[in-house]
Amino acid sequence: MFVCKDNTILDSVIHFDIQGEIVSVERFGSGHINDTFCVKTDHPKGESYLLQKINNHIFTDIPALMQNTKIVLDHLKGKLAHRGQELVEKSTLTLVPTRSGTLFHVDEKQGYWRMFILLERTKSYDIVETEAQAYSGGLAFGEFQMQLADLDASRLVEVLPNFHNIDFRMENLRQAISADSANRVAEVGELLQFIAERETAMRSILLRAEKGELPLRITHNDTKFNNVLLDEQDNVQCVIDLDTVMPGYVAYDFGDAIRTVINSAAEDESDLTKIKLDIRLFSAYTKGYMHAAKHFLTAAEIESLLDGVFLLPFMQAVRFLTDYLQGDSYYKIQYTDHNLVRTKAQLTLVEELEKEKQQLRSILYASLTE
Repeated sequence: MFVCKDNTILDSVIHFDIQGEIVSVERFGSGHINDTFCVKTDHPKGESYLLQKINNHIFTDIPALMQNTKIVLDHLKGKLAHRGQELVEKSTLTLVPTRSGTLFHVDEKQGYWRMFILLERTKSYDIVETEAQAYSGGLAFGEFQMQLADLDASRLVEVLPNFHNIDFRMENLRQAISADSANRVAEVGELLQFIAERETAMRSILLRAEKGELPLRITHNDTKFNNVLLDEQDNVQCVIDLDTVMPGYVAYDFGDAIRTVINSAAEDESDLTKIKLDIRLFSAYTKGYMHAAKHFLTAAEIESLLDGVFLLPFMQAVRFLTDYLQGDSYYKIQYTDHNLVRTKAQLTLVEELEKEKQQLRSILYASLTE
């Protein structure tokens, strides 16, 4: 058996119902929240596994989170069952239970662990490079929402209450400003002014929802492009990272995806002159999304999608700035001003989007007929 230097990790691995002897355990990926490891074994079938330590400081109800994940995966697998088991296994995540049949393991230090089968020969991108990739991303999340459209949203627990509620995020920011626990408020005055000038406009989705115009659906709530796995030909294979799947509004998913697709630079680009819109990628993503989603979306939901395009980078900036003012306690950072750099990048993206609002709207509605 492979000897792992970290006994906690090895002890967690052996609690799961894996096949074969452990060959290696290596850190995998670069997620902001959870710690992920690739577990390889000597089993002839050749399956590898993803072991994750769930951040229970952020996700405080792990049983609910894992039950949400199971409900969604079971529903997705049921939707694809008629296409054959091989496609089901390639197109959806598969949970690996513990040897006692539970969905997660709790170690001696109250760390929470779960495991999935690793989907081999797949790839993801932090930055979209081609129109084909953008189309695939739109198709992936459009199909994801479509497949879950008939699943009762009340069956899922809201594991992160108010996750995309801009009123909640703005109140958190105001509290961070008032406390100024890291003594950083004085240096961000211009950013706070930019945010204040747009707060009212960014409430449009909430207002539509309060009027009963938008149906509550099951949404992914973290539709960064790197949460879509593509095959070797850049075709859609699987939507991943289901921790935040819960009741929500489709505009949130659409807006968050566009936030990463349309930006020519990284989420934490420090050179703001590099943040430009790639309209071709917006068009391609929107075409892919609408190809799958236009059949179940209401007219009000379609109208709200562009609101989501502006809201999500704005709200992400608010969240980054709040964390910065609180001393960087939520997001992982690589250097002192990382969250400040992220904030500026997202607000610059908002500004660039505002310049092209009419063109984006025209593309959105043209995609309905293609």
